[in-house]
Amino acid sequence: MAVLKPFKGYRPVKDKVAEVASRPYDVLNSEEAKKEAEGKPFSFLHVVKPEIDLPENIDHYAAEVYEKGRDNFKQLLADGVFFQDEKDCYYIYSQTMDGRTQTGIVGCSAVDDYFNDVIKKHELTRPDKEEDRKKHVRVSAINAEPVFFTFPAVQALDEIMEKVKGSKSPEYDFTADDGIRHTLWVVNDDATIQRIADEFNKIPSVYVADGHHRTAAAALVGQDLRKEVGQYSGKEEFNYFLSVNFPDNQLKIFDYNRVVTDLNGLSDDAFMQKLSEGFDVKEVNGQHRPTGLHNFGMFLNGKWYSLTAKAGTYDDNDPIGVLDVTVLTKQVLEPILGIMNQRTDKRIDFVGGIRGLGELEKRVNSGEMKVAFALHPVTLGQLINISDTGNIMPPKTTWFEPKLRSGLVVHGLN
Repeated sequence: MAVLKPFKGYRPVKDKVAEVASRPYDVLNSEEAKKEAEGKPFSFLHVVKPEIDLPENIDHYAAEVYEKGRDNFKQLLADGVFFQDEKDCYYIYSQTMDGRTQTGIVGCSAVDDYFNDVIKKHELTRPDKEEDRKKHVRVSAINAEPVFFTFPAVQALDEIMEKVKGSKSPEYDFTADDGIRHTLWVVNDDATIQRIADEFNKIPSVYVADGHHRTAAAALVGQDLRKEVGQYSGKEEFNYFLSVNFPDNQLKIFDYNRVVTDLNGLSDDAFMQKLSEGFDVKEVNGQHRPTGLHNFGMFLNGKWYSLTAKAGTYDDNDPIGVLDVTVLTKQVLEPILGIMNQRTDKRIDFVGGIRGLGELEKRVNSGEMKVAFALHPVTLGQLINISDTGNIMPPKTTWFEPKLRSGLVVHGLN
């Protein structure tokens, strides 16, 4: 059963929270982060992307980078921008984007739950990215950014969250530059804390929605520290890591689309002919957003097409075979376009659905790309089924929005 522990969070003072809160480390490159943090000394990007405060030619994996992140956080504490809550708390966190709100519980998940497969994964992680996040956690001795988990909705927890939101004033309530509203409540009364802990402990599994590398890194650091101290009670903070846990009925997965540079030496006509072997292809007026599972949009030579996969090209009884990214891979990307490894092939790129179909048109019309494919988004049910069956999703399959804001609550390992 899943563990979610209250903790003494480090948080920004109320009147500085909007200046502190930043986008997460992995949605910005260093140049973008430097620009975004310009003139913002309290931005949490100085903690999670500390290379922005060092010479441009610095190796991003150098020891100085991790030490700078640690020092920047210590400075925020010393300057009174951050403080630590005096008692263990949970935090209720809401995000509102385009009129839709999702609300989750911020707490600490257990390292043991990661290794015992109570926390279920659906993506492979890269050792270099794991190691980078491990060093950030280890050197700074904090979980600076939460991981993004989901779980099958529990009515009792839904009711607790709604009661907190309805009966308490939020600690933070601000709208970020991107128009997304962030609201956070502190849960510090013992009765509610106990109810959350008890209800969460009845949940058999939680699922990594976003942040597989952060999850792995946090759990591995906890494991390393256990080995180093030798004897431990299990109550030490390094046995836990920061997470935000959303009921599955709160979340929306966006499409994750593909653009390809060329047709692998085929003429347009030859390409369309090969497509018609596995799909019913129809030219349409205007943008075509997939109407359902196994229907795709394709943009080629200034025209949109509807592609509907023919029977036999997919397996709805297989957790991976049912995914449209699998259909596109097995029917188009590999056999027709010769793209055998989407992780490494430079001829393919990925466009989050949050950017809209117009971004696909833009990439193709510019001449940078030749063809674009719009996919139907994966469902939460598919994600959970894949995780429960021990399968791994193909790369770049799920896109969650809004992203968690960094710097609202930090967990210390000491």
